[in-house]
Amino acid sequence: MNNTTASRGACQGRKGNPFSAGVARSACGSVFVLALLTAACHKNTPPVARPTPPPPPPTTASPGTRPPAPPEPVAEPTIVPPEPVREDAIASASLDDLNRNSPLKPVFFELDKDELSAEAQQALNDDAALLKKYATWTVTIEGHCDERGTAEYNLALGERRAVAARAYLVSLGISADRLKTVSYGKEFPFDPGHDEAAYAKNRRAHFVVTAK
Repeated sequence: MNNTTASRGACQGRKGNPFSAGVARSACGSVFVLALLTAACHKNTPPVARPTPPPPPPTTASPGTRPPAPPEPVAEPTIVPPEPVREDAIASASLDDLNRNSPLKPVFFELDKDELSAEAQQALNDDAALLKKYATWTVTIEGHCDERGTAEYNLALGERRAVAARAYLVSLGISADRLKTVSYGKEFPFDPGHDEAAYAKNRRAHFVVTAK
């Protein structure tokens, strides 16, 4: 017999006495409520889902402090590559290019003269230095005159001018075997003009590289 049945029996067994009946009803009501509470306690209650706690707030630096500055970059030394070795333009030039833009300086003379002036000697000094640098060159020295005078006279004068230049180069140490001479007189003027400016350009000893 369960608690509910017992309480009912207790309520029904005291009908003769009114006071007893009232007490019985009160007791009966209390027992019935207790029985309901006991029955409710025996029921399985579902688990209560607990809320997920909020994530912790992000830590912020206090206003008075600053994050450390990043380290200064280390300056790498600048490496300057060496300049490429340039090929000697004179050594690599062809004979035609050499004679078209000759590095050898011509020697100029006064009217009817074959003596070397101070300017002519300085030009020959520079030519000797170049011939020593390029020791395999063979050079022909041409003697030239302006148009005044006979062809025979100018051929002889041109020869003397070429020989004078050759002799000076030999005195500076250039081998005579490398130096040839020829006279063209007035036949091949460098300036076709007929004034003193043109004549001064045509009175010369001119250098032609014939072999390298």
